[in-house]
Amino acid sequence: MAEITGDQRVQSEVLEGLATAVNHRRWFVELAIPYLGDNPIEIGSGLGDYALEWAPHFRQFTATEADPERLVQLKERLADEPNIEVRQMLLPHSERGDYSAAVSYNVLEHIEDHVGALRSMRDLVRPGGAIVLIVPAFQFAMSPADIATGHVRRYTKKTMHAALTEAGLTVEKLHYANALGLIGYFMATSVFRLMPKEGPMVKIYDTLVLPVTKAAEQVVRPPFGQSVFAVARVPA
Repeated sequence: MAEITGDQRVQSEVLEGLATAVNHRRWFVELAIPYLGDNPIEIGSGLGDYALEWAPHFRQFTATEADPERLVQLKERLADEPNIEVRQMLLPHSERGDYSAAVSYNVLEHIEDHVGALRSMRDLVRPGGAIVLIVPAFQFAMSPADIATGHVRRYTKKTMHAALTEAGLTVEKLHYANALGLIGYFMATSVFRLMPKEGPMVKIYDTLVLPVTKAAEQVVRPPFGQSVFAVARVPA
């Protein structure tokens, strides 16, 4: 099994900082909900911010984490949520499941064998179910912050499509998201060498810039973005 790479402490600090970007998270939560069915599993739940947003929409929700220390924190935070099961999971693996969907946000870019990881997600989901992903976009935006948090790649629609197809999945939806976020992220992390942590820049972006970006992208899909959003189906 391949563990997520990178400095777990730095990853946790970034997760804690980005937890304050509430509008950004809720936008990405909304993107996934139509595809998750009745019993989804999240791969790489981190500190549980997305799990807490998704869980009220479903009868049963499973949150997972690879890092043992973060898993303890996740279990403590979600202990009072009766419809959330928390378990450890590393990718790739040989487990089979019958979940309605697997959702994984900003995880695949940490895993060397990303096609093997996608096959593992596929095997957890019943035929016809969905794999829903968000990954960081464009290799030119690979920054010291990416490397410090364990990113081994960034994606385009083309490379994401290729990985999903190689994993035996049928691509249903694939588009860029958060165009202005890519510009801001590149300037902050590559030009000014900052880490994406909690602070006034994150709050200003989330409060003022993000709502405008979301509204615009609901009308017109941008040709670039900070993230790639993908939905693929497990063949029947």
